[in-house]
Amino acid sequence: MRFLIPFLLSIVFTQTSQSQIYEIGVFVGGSNFIGDVGATNYISPNQTAFGAIFKWNRSARHSLRASLMYTNLEGQDIKSDDPRRIQRGYAFDNSLLELSAGMEFTFLDFNLHDGVKKSTPYLYTGLSAGKYDNYYFSPSGVYTSEDTSSWTFGIPMVLGFKTSISSSFILGMEIGARYTFTDELDGSVPDAPERQSLSFGNTNSNDWYVFSGFTLTFTFGERPCYCNF
Repeated sequence: MRFLIPFLLSIVFTQTSQSQIYEIGVFVGGSNFIGDVGATNYISPNQTAFGAIFKWNRSARHSLRASLMYTNLEGQDIKSDDPRRIQRGYAFDNSLLELSAGMEFTFLDFNLHDGVKKSTPYLYTGLSAGKYDNYYFSPSGVYTSEDTSSWTFGIPMVLGFKTSISSSFILGMEIGARYTFTDELDGSVPDAPERQSLSFGNTNSNDWYVFSGFTLTFTFGERPCYCNF
């Protein structure tokens, strides 16, 4: 094991001579929620999602990536396949602002300096932080604001495919699930301690949400020097 980590690091760092430019661009697509309210389809966009993406291509195989995303998460029990949820009839709508940073890995070399069109699948993961408003369902089933907001951390798990459409632009499509560290996004667990008795659903399972859409990034930066860091 003590030889494995230096070996992997050497592979990563020796590739920095292949590609070290920057990308900035946009994400446009949709979002869907998976939790205690609404449908439980894994990929079923029902709200618009958009954001900004920045990448630092540290090698032909990996990039440091950061993004800022915004969407409204929505869930309606009447669109669920669960008869109990359909009978309950709850619905929620909550805005979400997400910051994310991590590492993107490509399956194939994605050297943007050799003048050849490139395409490759990729994976992205890291850490996200999302801001959302706090709601709860009253005993009569009314979706009610707590007039407060909270932040939660999450783990993004993204699978995508990207291709260079010119010497300066890269088009991608991706599906990214986010596992969050909270069960409050849909109002099933009130944030205020005095309302905890109004909690419902599976309190042992945290909320998920999914972004599905397209990215378009513009590349810039000079051809890299041979810098191992």
